[in-house]
Amino acid sequence: MKKFLLMLVCLSVVGCSKPNAPEKTVDVLLIGGGIMSASLGTYLNELEPSWSIDIYERLDKVAEESSNAWNNAGTGHSAFCELNYTPETADGGIDISKAVAVNEQFEISKQFWAYQVDRKVLNNPKTFINNVPHMSFVWGDENVEFLKKRHAALQHSSLFRGMEYSEDHAQIQKWVPLVMEGRAADQKIAATRMSIGTDVNFGEITRQLVGSLTRNDNVKLHVQHEVRDIVRNADNTWTVVVADLANKGVETSVKARFVFIGAGGGALKLLQKSGIPEADGYAGFPVGGQFLVTRNPEVVARHKAKLYGKASVGAPPMSVPHLDTRVIDGKEVLLFGPFATFSTKFLKHGSLLDMFSALTTHNILPMTHAGIDNLDLSTYLMGQLMLSMDERMASLREYFPEAKNEDWSLINAGQRVQVIKKDAEKGGVLQFGTEVVASADGTIAALLGASPGASTAAPIMLSVLEKTFKDRIKTPEWQARLKEIVPSYGRKLNNDLELTNQVREWSSSRLQLTYVPVLPEDVAQAAVVH
Repeated sequence: MKKFLLMLVCLSVVGCSKPNAPEKTVDVLLIGGGIMSASLGTYLNELEPSWSIDIYERLDKVAEESSNAWNNAGTGHSAFCELNYTPETADGGIDISKAVAVNEQFEISKQFWAYQVDRKVLNNPKTFINNVPHMSFVWGDENVEFLKKRHAALQHSSLFRGMEYSEDHAQIQKWVPLVMEGRAADQKIAATRMSIGTDVNFGEITRQLVGSLTRNDNVKLHVQHEVRDIVRNADNTWTVVVADLANKGVETSVKARFVFIGAGGGALKLLQKSGIPEADGYAGFPVGGQFLVTRNPEVVARHKAKLYGKASVGAPPMSVPHLDTRVIDGKEVLLFGPFATFSTKFLKHGSLLDMFSALTTHNILPMTHAGIDNLDLSTYLMGQLMLSMDERMASLREYFPEAKNEDWSLINAGQRVQVIKKDAEKGGVLQFGTEVVASADGTIAALLGASPGASTAAPIMLSVLEKTFKDRIKTPEWQARLKEIVPSYGRKLNNDLELTNQVREWSSSRLQLTYVPVLPEDVAQAAVVH
């Protein structure tokens, strides 16, 4: 029976037959041309300049899926404005641990990018990162009380000092005039504002990193090349079967000593092909998104913020409503959303069979259990799919009361795949965030999941290095180099005022961002706007 089932699988899955002999051998093979592969490739090229690196991307350009500026919110996720990173506890308190962790991660990303500017790997920071204040905005007694408690709790972390809080209509009007015009004068509202927030074009960062990498003779980029199979060799290297989509799908094989699967939503299926036991039990749940966008210069000029609200019940974290200033290819636009969509595709440019082809005997039960435990998510998605344009505009008017239909149009954003994994207690859980899955011998790794994603590419790729190059990362050479690339490497910024100020000043000066010194807690509290 097992042989029969195996035969059926082999008939239905491309690449089940023994691959042709490899045409070449590389030290590192990166699957996917997005921000993750670009960041990891940059690290490895700087740590081991002599290593050969091949990058394979199935589309005709890099950064065309999740890293594309139109396919994500472009928020430099630092937990300044995202209320889902600070949940209320059972006793009515606020848990800031995730917010602190996310902020620490984004500070690492800024250091990584700043170092690349120093080395002329990244050029003209204004093309990829700009200061845009991060704001949270709520209404109603209960939500106002939550935001007030959140602000107070965050002041206990040095990373969030300087955050302003106000319930005053006139003050909030100065910060975000569009949000206040036409709003009832007696509505109970509150907002927080962090001036050092950022808008990031991750697509531009990716293009510049890959462009710099490929100027090295030992780094090769292959676009319109689709990875079809990954097979472990007896010597623990990997044979990767690649199809040249621009040449009738002709397949070749490459031998790699290390493989990273950074293919966004497509990473799960490729990880399964590797056959490593660490991949067992993982499944994926795809969620897409749409945004309302306006390019009307008069409207765009009157809102300078990334303004986040509270998510609907059952909504995934990436569906938190926000009215965003975006800087894309040098032009400012406003986006509002996202509105969730559903497709069985794992990638925006994927196949409707993606979700079904990723089902295995190891993950179907965890997926079933996760589905039962997340019926509110299903209800939320159904409601989102049924929204009319008028209903979407009504949602926008909760944040921008005088929005006019003729100024706004609907665009499709990227596709995300949330992680579902085995759980001893529940059978399976739907997990928001990202997760690195690596083989025990460190020769292959994959990144699964979504938000905060691109914002934390630099620290996530550090964790890949720590999991897969355990011996090398301990060497004095790698340690010294990593501390050049990320000056705070191995140390925590939280509640270390001196280090936080040093690091933020260093990265801000190179990225041409506003630098605001962190103040002691008592001084910061006295500066709060009421």
